[in-house]
Amino acid sequence: MKKMLIAYYSWSNGNTKAIAEALQKATGADIIRIDTKVPYSDDYDAVVAQGKREVEKHFRPEIRPLGVDISDYDVIAVGTPTWWYTMAPAVLTFLSGNDFSGKTVIPFMTNAGWAGTVIKDMTKESKTQTAFAKEFLFDSDGGSNMQTSQAELEQWINEVKSFVNK
Repeated sequence: MKKMLIAYYSWSNGNTKAIAEALQKATGADIIRIDTKVPYSDDYDAVVAQGKREVEKHFRPEIRPLGVDISDYDVIAVGTPTWWYTMAPAVLTFLSGNDFSGKTVIPFMTNAGWAGTVIKDMTKESKTQTAFAKEFLFDSDGGSNMQTSQAELEQWINEVKSFVNK
């Protein structure tokens, strides 16, 4: 059995958090939220504008201490919302600031439109083997109504759970 950590960043609507918590409930993995030192606005339009500027500049915001040692884990599931066709800047900071050598990274993302290159970018930034990458679709304009079926979510969770329990 592999030791697993779920690390996620989620904006105020909590879509990525909901997926991370469902995975944690099924696997019993440790879970942490990636938080920026300076929080983002809860206003959708304001955070969209700020996110665009940050993504265009490849900005890496400071994140709060994680409270875990990444080296203690074999598998790390990393969740992010889509920000301008890539991962949220906080997740970029997390991935670029940690060593994932010898680990399996499971990238997952939520979005309300076009997925862009989120999974590809996360895989590149983690510089290691990735598996079970998954996109979860929500309604547009910052809503929290998941369009991906519950059956599809459960299938992905079961695949991850089987991998971790090998």
